[in-house]
Amino acid sequence: MSGTPVTPFSTRTMNLAHLVEQQARRLPDAPAFVWGETVWTWREFDRRVKAMAAVLAHEGGVGKGDRVLVQSQNCNQLFESMFACFRLGAVWVPANFRGMPDDLAWMAELSGARAMICNAAFPEHAAVGGPELETRFAIGAAQFGPDIDDLMEKYADTVPPLASVDRDDPAWLFFTSGTSGRPKASVLTHGQLGFVINNHLCDLVPGVTETDASLVVAPLSHGAGMHQLMMAARGAPTILPAAPRFDTGEIWSLIERWRVSNMFTVPTILKMLVEAPEAMTADHSSLRYVIYAGAPMYRSDQIKALEVLGPVLVQYFGLGEVTGAITYLPPRDHSAGDDMRVGTCGFPRTGMQVEIQGEDGAALAPGETGEICVTGGAVFAGYWRNSEANAKSFRDGWFRTGDIGHMDADGYVYITGRASDMYISGGSNIYPREIEEKILLHPAVTETAVFGMPDPKWGEIGVAVCVLEEGHSLDAVALDAYLREKIASYKLPRQYFFWDSLPKTGYGKLSKRVIRAELEERLAAGGSAA
Repeated sequence: MSGTPVTPFSTRTMNLAHLVEQQARRLPDAPAFVWGETVWTWREFDRRVKAMAAVLAHEGGVGKGDRVLVQSQNCNQLFESMFACFRLGAVWVPANFRGMPDDLAWMAELSGARAMICNAAFPEHAAVGGPELETRFAIGAAQFGPDIDDLMEKYADTVPPLASVDRDDPAWLFFTSGTSGRPKASVLTHGQLGFVINNHLCDLVPGVTETDASLVVAPLSHGAGMHQLMMAARGAPTILPAAPRFDTGEIWSLIERWRVSNMFTVPTILKMLVEAPEAMTADHSSLRYVIYAGAPMYRSDQIKALEVLGPVLVQYFGLGEVTGAITYLPPRDHSAGDDMRVGTCGFPRTGMQVEIQGEDGAALAPGETGEICVTGGAVFAGYWRNSEANAKSFRDGWFRTGDIGHMDADGYVYITGRASDMYISGGSNIYPREIEEKILLHPAVTETAVFGMPDPKWGEIGVAVCVLEEGHSLDAVALDAYLREKIASYKLPRQYFFWDSLPKTGYGKLSKRVIRAELEERLAAGGSAA
């Protein structure tokens, strides 16, 4: 016998849809998903996921590797579509439901989606096309396609096999934005998401079981979807508010009724919850982990939340590209006293390595300011069909977050700035370039600069400083109305200012730093800054 025997090495991993199947076997009659007065058990939820997967496969021709675009506000079908896609080995492509049809059109084009599931509330979004988009399904009665629930009845007893998947097979295209404002698609894989599930369970909600319950107060298409995915891994039910708009009374009522133990939110929502009168009367003793992310939290708001809720706050810092898993600050590191490390976003997550790097990629010493970079199992597989962005975002195996900060001697990370002009309002990343481009389409505007300014409620708000073409007139009300037809409402500037000219650098470029400083001076002087 000659030669060296080759040891087989498998890259196959668990199909994430198997999580639902597992719970249907182990906890068939336990609640899986609750929406208003409707409760689906794990047996029922698993059956619906399989039926939806059958619809996608038989009616939409969706198979392994195909992308399925989903446009919907929170509902059970949105969550079911995640697992239905996973089951087929297809790629889930959820949109931010607050986006405009043009935003969805770009997602359809970039992803090459084969099928779309669109809520009946968004007929204009359903009309967008794509190079490979052939089939549209509706959530609810609609003119643009059959109601997917009706088709699921037809396939109620059909069980599509779990697709065999490798660790690097795409599972989710998580859309984020670059500094240009045009969305990029982060490729999240089955193997990476499996790591993140375990990482989140270890760091954010240790000890969670099927006896817990988790409340949804953010879009399931993004961070909340990841949070509820890990809840499914433990058999804990997902509780979805029934009100179409955020209602603090309903939230506190659901926490009390379902003995909610954890929820994922952003600082703005958390501030509203703890300041609501119901927070003082509802029984929230079941809460163990209130996780906030997406934006810095003002120290005064932290103290208020700790006084109302007790030691239950968990902060994490992460991007969609790393599925949130960069650093975390557990309850034991939160304090209403002087012993808290004010301003930190915590220390590196389990199984993740974080460095502060200089421009040459070398690790910097504690206290030195540089770019926050990360490597480990939670890092995504790159941007979909965007080699240029990949080249800029990775260096020697490190993902470059674009956030600027430092690390102290104990390993706690502090974010001190951003490499781009991005600002965060109400937990949403907003990129000025996109807004500026839309403003400049107005015939009366010749120059503009959009940037974030501190705000006690939203963290930051967008402000736009504009210069008008000679002979034209325009006011804030008219410009705001004009923009509402072109960009999502959460991206709209909250304040508009009109100046005769904007400061520029010696190279003829607008200087936002100087513009911001001048605006602050005008406002401090008590003027209108106009």
